[in-house]
Amino acid sequence: MKDDFQKLTLGLPPGKKFYFAADFHLGAPAAAGDSREREKRVVRWLQTTEGDGAAVFLLGDVFDFWFEYKRAVPKGFVRFQGELARLADKGMPVYLFTGNHDMWMYDYFPTELGVQVFHHPVEVQAGETLFLIGHGDGLGPGDHKYKLLKKVFKNKINQRLFGLLHPNLGIKMAHAWSRKSRLANNVKESREDFDPDKEFLLAYCRQQESIRHHDYYIFGHRHLLLDLEVGPGSRYLNPGDWVNHSHYVIYDGQTCRIENFTG
Repeated sequence: MKDDFQKLTLGLPPGKKFYFAADFHLGAPAAAGDSREREKRVVRWLQTTEGDGAAVFLLGDVFDFWFEYKRAVPKGFVRFQGELARLADKGMPVYLFTGNHDMWMYDYFPTELGVQVFHHPVEVQAGETLFLIGHGDGLGPGDHKYKLLKKVFKNKINQRLFGLLHPNLGIKMAHAWSRKSRLANNVKESREDFDPDKEFLLAYCRQQESIRHHDYYIFGHRHLLLDLEVGPGSRYLNPGDWVNHSHYVIYDGQTCRIENFTG
C-alpha cells in the first residue's frame, strides 16, 4: 500500500540546482572523527550552494543526537546553525529530514532558523521530475527490532518523560547510548560487501515504483555511496555519510549525480 506522502512543488530556474546531503553526525564521539572539523567542512559546503542553489535537502542524522527541550538547546553546532539561518534569511529554502539519531525535533529549526523539518519521506515535484526523498530508517522489509524501537522513541508519552529529565542527565544518557552505535565503534559496511538483492531501501524504492513512477529516490541512513537502477528511468541515490566521506547529490535540472566535496 502506498504511503500518503506529503508533497512539495518546487521551481528550478535555469542554471539552478538542488543539493542533497546526509548523515553529518555532528557531535559524534571522538572515535568517529573530529566533530568540530566536520562541522566546519559542512559549513564550507553549504556556503558553496549559495551561488546556484535552488534548495538544500539535509537527509537526516545531521546530529548524532538531538533533543529539543522547551527552554534549552543542545550545546554546540553554532556554526552549522548560523549558516542555515544565513541561507534561509537570503531566501534559500533549506529542508531538514529527521533521522534515527535526531528524530526528536520540534519547532526550533522552523521558528528560529527558518528551516522546514520533515519526519517522513516527501514527494518533490520539480517540473516533470518527481523525487521521493527521506532519511531511510525503518523503510522496506526486515529490521523489525529497530522498527519496534522507533515506535517507542516516537511515542509522545515517552518523549514527554524524557523531556522531564534535566538536560545534563538526558544528553549524557543519549551520548552513552550513541557510543554503542555502529558508527561510534567504526563498524561500517563496505561497498565491496554490498549486495543489492539484500538492500532494504532498494527494495522499498522498487515497491513504491510499482505503485507510482518516481524519477529519483534519494535517501541517507546507509553510509554507503549508492547509485542504483530502480526500474526503467528510475534511480536510487545515496550520498553516504560525512564521517567517512564528504559526498553529496546534485540535481541540475537534467540529471542527478553524486559529487565529492573537497573544499
